[in-house]
Order: sequence, then structure tokens, then C-alpha cells
Amino acid sequence: MLLPAVPAAASQPAVPSHECAAATERCDGTLSVPLDWSDPSSERVTVAFAWLPATKRPGRATGTILANPGGPMAALPDLPRIQQVLGPVLEDQNLLVVEPRGLGTSSPLLCPGLNLTAPETIAPCAERLGPRVQFFTADQAVHDMDAVRQALGVPKITFYGNSYGTLFAQAYAAAHPSSLAAAFLDSTVITSADGYALWPNRSRLDQLDLVCGQSRACRALPGRASGTWTDLVTRLRAHPDPKVPISALTMVNNVYDPVFGREANAAATAYLRGDPAPLRRLTQVVPGLPQQPAEGPEWAGFLAYRCGDGSFPFDRDASPAERQAQLQRHFLQERPLAPYTPADLGRDITKDLDFCVQWPTPRHSPPLPPRAKLPSVPIMVVGGDFDTQSPAEVARALRAFPKATFVRVPFAGHSLAPASGEMGDCVRTAMRSFLTNHQIPDVRCTAENYRAIGSFPRTISDIPPIAATGLSPEQRRLLAVTFATSADAVARRNPYSTPTHSRLDTQPGLRGGQVRFGDATITLEQVSLVRGLKVSGQIAIPSTRQAAATLQVSTGDGQPHRIKLEWQPFTPHERPALSGVVDDTPFIYPAT
Repeated sequence: MLLPAVPAAASQPAVPSHECAAATERCDGTLSVPLDWSDPSSERVTVAFAWLPATKRPGRATGTILANPGGPMAALPDLPRIQQVLGPVLEDQNLLVVEPRGLGTSSPLLCPGLNLTAPETIAPCAERLGPRVQFFTADQAVHDMDAVRQALGVPKITFYGNSYGTLFAQAYAAAHPSSLAAAFLDSTVITSADGYALWPNRSRLDQLDLVCGQSRACRALPGRASGTWTDLVTRLRAHPDPKVPISALTMVNNVYDPVFGREANAAATAYLRGDPAPLRRLTQVVPGLPQQPAEGPEWAGFLAYRCGDGSFPFDRDASPAERQAQLQRHFLQERPLAPYTPADLGRDITKDLDFCVQWPTPRHSPPLPPRAKLPSVPIMVVGGDFDTQSPAEVARALRAFPKATFVRVPFAGHSLAPASGEMGDCVRTAMRSFLTNHQIPDVRCTAENYRAIGSFPRTISDIPPIAATGLSPEQRRLLAVTFATSADAVARRNPYSTPTHSRLDTQPGLRGGQVRFGDATITLEQVSLVRGLKVSGQIAIPSTRQAAATLQVSTGDGQPHRIKLEWQPFTPHERPALSGVVDDTPFIYPAT
């Protein structure tokens, strides 16, 4: 049902006017709203929404959650995932998802032939859409959301924002403070001093330092991890290695993938010392990675928000030519990509490094106006070490909200509550608790389930023996090498792995042989982590809590060895507890 909304610049009393207000089960509706909320007589646009009354108490809910999953992309297709993340909270609280204008089924912006990787298609798209496109921004969309709130008769909402949804949440708080009861922000987009969203295009070698700082073995290496990486880039620029393209290094130093985090600094150190194998193994998985498609007519809506809401290293009111010049000065003088240069990455500063150069932004539209009076309501903010913005940056930015509390999640990346694994379970538990009572729970979540290694041994003698009880000195060294080989393979099935490694079906052993990955097993075929020792057999990893290996090990003496291992993988121990059998001799080893 399409009904007009009352234009308003501030929150209005909630008087039910939409038929969905009386629904006892899911109700999908639309609302007619002004294109320009400052001009009630402006063109009307249609906004779609889904209203889900509390499942156990429809009509008697304890509250209403307004959710946005981010993007900025269509929100309604993500409704099942939002329901899954919120879980039992929706038994007592209503759920409202409003499709942001210009996206999905809310008066969508469409440009046939649009491709964000082809800058020449962007200016024609903006010209096609005309001056009305300047009103498809967060500052206008949150007025739409509040209009739906009013039409449904909801007195106040609790905002759940994920990623770009956190920008909508902040904009809503600024525009309609009296209608906000609380907010949960996951992976926050922060704003600049002028109130626009920050989109930093930069390298983050500080993350290498963070990971290395947690590991005794990594800290023992000379210098800082970021300095080692800078030396590596300098070496490769002077002496190119076709098996280690510099452009691939930008993926490897993004340690949100735990395999990269575990091995990047040790691999860089090994390369600089004349052992290229570990780094070549890491970079060879980068080519051919699946990329999110960025072409199609519907990307016009994404552009409108991304460029209309954003703060960039160029003036919003400058011409495209002036923006290009400002962007070029920024990358050449500020060097945000250091130690890389745009040339290292095959990027053309004049067209490749920001597609918003070609998008007009004639209207002043900060999502979070600098002098906005922000509500003193409970706000829980969660953020990971490896998110786009660092925990320190997010915590500092959210101080603008009087009652915001930031919760750091070590070693986590982006979009935490929807994530799988123990970390995602933990964040969801905390989120559901907060959404229920608006109190910050004492829940400590982490994705820190590994320690960075310090080196890649080349020979058996390079690995110190494991002081396991019941074994001879020779058996202890054999155990150490066999376990290191097994742990190296199992690391590639870390539950927090990105598609970089989790998609692998097979990978060569570091110095020979083949590793094959199944759903719950890893098969080693004559795998050599070091020269002079080959490991074959299977490692069962039916869960992240226990790994069990049955292996055959051959060394240069021609004597085969049978080894069984059990350990708990994916823990922040330098070396976990081990038990098993070496050639019929049982052993145990406590964690260190």
C-alpha cells in the first residue's frame, strides 16, 4: 500500500498510518516520500520496507530494531541473514528493514553499461541520472527510515547497523535523536571533521607489526615487521621476481587472512635471506582470486551513496580535472600506499584510484553534521584489529556520542556479528544481550587463534626437538619436524580463513610433495617442509577443537617411521599440547 509520508526535518510522534502497523506477521509495504526532504513539494520517490512483528508477542513487543546490513546495497535481500543474526531477539522485538532509496526496489537508480572499473562509464551515468541523483544519500535516506517508523506507529527504534549500515545509524542519530533508543554498530564507517564518510585508500603495514608483536618467535626476528616488508618491496622493485609480483604482496600483507598473518613476516625474512620458497607459496594463491563483480546498472545506487556521502583527497566542489590533479598530488606527496607506489600496483593515478572523481557532488550533505546534537543513548560498537579503520580510529571517532562504548575484537576483520565460527558466535551473543537490555555485556570475543611463526626451516637440524616425555632425543627431533609439517598444512584450514586459502583443493608442499584438502581431512603425499624428510598420511580435522594425524615419515636413512599425533589446532599458543605415538612409543607434551 502506497501512502504519503509527512515531510519533517525532525522526529515526529508515532501515529500509525500504514496498514502494516496492524500486521501480526511479516508485512511488506511502500511509502511515498519527498525526493528532497527540505522541500515537501519536491518530486516523490517510493521507499520499500519489510515489517516483522515480534514472533512471540505481536502487538506487544518490547521494542523495535531498525536494521541495515551495509553495502550500500539493497537491504531487503539480506533479510534472512539479518533474522539469523538477531535470532531470539526477534521473539520479543519487532524488526524493520527499510530499503534505502535508489537501491533494490526503492526507486532504484539504474545505468545500463555501468562498470566501476571502467571510469569512462561513470560520468555518463551521472549525466543520465541528472541533478536528482544528489538526493540519494544517507542524510535523506534516514528521513525515509523515520517516516516509515512514524507510519508504523513505532515510538522509538534501536538501530542495528553493519558496515555501511553504521553510517546510516550515525546519520539517523543526528537527524532524529529523540527517536533513537540505542544502537549496535558493527565494523563502523567513521567520518571526517566535516561529517563525511572516510574511505582511506592506504596500506596497513601496522597490522604486520601487531601480529608479530603477539608472537615470541616473530619478535625475535631483527627489526620491525613493517620495516622488513618495506625492505622486501624495495628489493623486488630493484630485482623483480616473476613469481613474486609486487602487486600480489598487497594481498599477502593483509593479515586478516590468518595464513598470511601467520607466515608473512617469516616468509619476507626468508626471502631477503635467500630462501624464496615460502613467499612464492603465499603469492601464488593470489592470482585468480574471485572478485566481487562491480558492473551492472544497479551499481548506480552504490555510486550515489559512496560518492555523495564520502570524504576524499579532493574537493567535493572541484571539477573532474581539478580532482584528478588533487588526487595525483595526494598519492605522490602523502604516499598513503607506501611502501608501494601506484606504478608498483599497475594503477594509473589519473583514473584508477578513485571512481568518485567523475561523480558530481553539488549538494552539502554530510551524514554526520559536525555540530549535530547527538543523543545520550547506549551505543555498543564492535570492531576488529584488521578492519578498514583501526580500533583506535573507531574509538576516537565515536567519542562524539556521549554513551558510546567501543569493544575491540582482536585479530578480527570486517562484519563480525554475521561471521561464522566461535568469534561470530561470541559477537552475536554480546549483540543479542545488548539489544535486549541496552547494557554493555561483559563478553570478551577474539579471533586470535594463531601465533605468527618466526622462520621457515630448510633442514631437519633447523627445527629444535620437542621435549616430549617418553621419547629419545632422535625421536623428539623427528616429532618436531613431523608436527611442523602437519601444522603447516592444517594452518590452511583456519576457520577464519578468507577465500584466499579456504577455496584451495590442493597445494604443493613447501619443498616437495602435495597437500590435498577435503571437507574434514587433509592428505599429505610425500610432503616436505624441510629437505631430507617426507611425510605422507592423513590428518582429520572434524572440528576446530581437535586434529588427529596418522602419518608415515621417511628420512634419509631409509628407515620408515609411523607417527600418530593429536593436538588442538587454532589456538594462540606458540606450540600447543601434543600427544600420540612415535614408532610404538607413546608421548605427551604440555602446551607452551
